[in-house]
Amino acid sequence: MRSSSACLPSSAFYENMVKVVKCLTFNTVVGIFGLTQEDHIGKISFPPVQFRKNCFILISYINSLSAGSPIFPSSFPHLFPGKDQLRCLIPCAIDQGETGKMSASDPNSAIYVTDSSKGIKNKANRYAFSGGQDSIENHRKYGANLEVDIPVRYLNFFLEDDAELEHIKKEYGAGRMLTGEVKKRLIEILSELVERHRKARAAVTDEVCTELESFSATRLLFRTLHCLS
Repeated sequence: MRSSSACLPSSAFYENMVKVVKCLTFNTVVGIFGLTQEDHIGKISFPPVQFRKNCFILISYINSLSAGSPIFPSSFPHLFPGKDQLRCLIPCAIDQGETGKMSASDPNSAIYVTDSSKGIKNKANRYAFSGGQDSIENHRKYGANLEVDIPVRYLNFFLEDDAELEHIKKEYGAGRMLTGEVKKRLIEILSELVERHRKARAAVTDEVCTELESFSATRLLFRTLHCLS
């Protein structure tokens, strides 16, 4: 009979959490999250748990440890059986550049799947941090800094045509393509993506939710009984 801890439905989640804990020192966590001696211990223990939970967030970009550690689908074997190599996207503020942070209190700091096409256009044009130069003349001369350009980061994930992506990077980096052109393409892609999501979400009825809840509950019960047997 397996140990009770190994039988918990969240055991895979816990095992991955332990792996993260072993890779982080206290000083690292303090440096990332700005903790002080006055903070309670829950703030110190929470980060490795949050790193595991973030795998369900959609629009994002893995930029540094402050945005999240590598996320493993093996934390959720009941959702991704045999798919340990799946990748996960972590939130990235659209206006963050090198040091900024995404803020839940600022609706303009990120693009959400509930945004309208008009809202996406406004956020991308007004708030998306650009690696372009401060003038067209300088941009044509020096080109864009792709390493800090948020529209390019988003295109890395959401533009499926690799050839087009490489073309944009080459032209934009050389200064032959302007920031406005890159943002325009990003707006088109994200608007189409969000619209597909909106239609799919609208098709989810109460009956569908009930069926999913029933399926999840049955599966959890089966796993628990299997562990106890």
